[in-house]
Amino acid sequence: MNGPIPKPSEPPSGTREPSPEQLATQIKAWGQELGFQKLGITDTELGQHEAWLQRWLDDGFHGEMGWMARHGTRRSRPADLVPGTVRVISARMDYLPEGQDHVFELLEQGEQGFVSRYALGRDYHKVLRRRLQQLATRIEAAVGPFGYRVFVDSAPVLEKALAEKAGLGWIGKHSNLLDKGTGSWFFLGEIYTDLPLPLDTPASDHCGDCTRCIDVCPTGAIVAPYRVDARRCISYLTIELRDTIPVELRPLMGNRIYGCDDCQAVCPWNRFAQASEESDFAPRQGLDAPELRELFAWQEEEFLKRTEGSPIRRIGFESWLRNIAVALGNAPASPATVRALEARADDHSALVREHVAWALTRQREKQAKGA
Repeated sequence: MNGPIPKPSEPPSGTREPSPEQLATQIKAWGQELGFQKLGITDTELGQHEAWLQRWLDDGFHGEMGWMARHGTRRSRPADLVPGTVRVISARMDYLPEGQDHVFELLEQGEQGFVSRYALGRDYHKVLRRRLQQLATRIEAAVGPFGYRVFVDSAPVLEKALAEKAGLGWIGKHSNLLDKGTGSWFFLGEIYTDLPLPLDTPASDHCGDCTRCIDVCPTGAIVAPYRVDARRCISYLTIELRDTIPVELRPLMGNRIYGCDDCQAVCPWNRFAQASEESDFAPRQGLDAPELRELFAWQEEEFLKRTEGSPIRRIGFESWLRNIAVALGNAPASPATVRALEARADDHSALVREHVAWALTRQREKQAKGA
């Protein structure tokens, strides 16, 4: 995927190649036909974002995500990652399932687990990659073979910075991309290309004086506007971190077992969000409001079966149990919860055992206080 863009050959004889402006218009129309809500085109200049990224790395905010630093400037210089790239087609696809915007109501249900809304359905990598490839195929039919690479959160790509420059939205104070008309419940994907397409106008910032996302963050991970310390972010703790979750952060995680949507759910711009029409993003396996004790009773075979085709599977069974143990420790005091935890007190994983022990202590303390 990191090789140079191949040299395009001549378009088929007898075909009339569209102008760059016509092609850009066609690409956006084709993208919408394929299920993308918006597409934009930008160049490869990301100097300012490169400086911001380096500062973020220097501050150690990436935690154990060493891959964020390993790729050097290839992340912020598209032509270094894929030689020959002169434009990036950025695409947006909405994912919020119908009726799944009641985030804070679910967070109050202590015996149920919360899974980030983006992970309720089919793995978005597969969905977007297939559609972007179909788009590239349509472009090829119009202009003949051309150089391109498709990316969906699968390589060192500054997708939000590129999307902002392409006019798809602005990067909010919580570091997610926001659109005035639809909020932030959407995925991003890119086509790096050597086609000299016309550029779209970058989006401007509309966060104003609002600090709701900063104020609501359970662990204080948004340390300043536009600056997120991943080491405190619940999405990082439950998905990227493979080690022990810091003890001081566990009580703040509540019932969040995979990701965290608080900063999006509280954002005023998301009142304009539209439910996704993609059946692939509809909730699967009852994970939109699952019972924690039931999830904790899964064996690894059931975990693999129930998360097949889901982004959840990539964290592995051990991290899954670790996350649920923390949520059970935060759940209301219950003899049934204690029994569920005790059933895994001797788990073969030291990581799981340690978190179960913490959760049992927390449950017993609550029972002693009559909580």
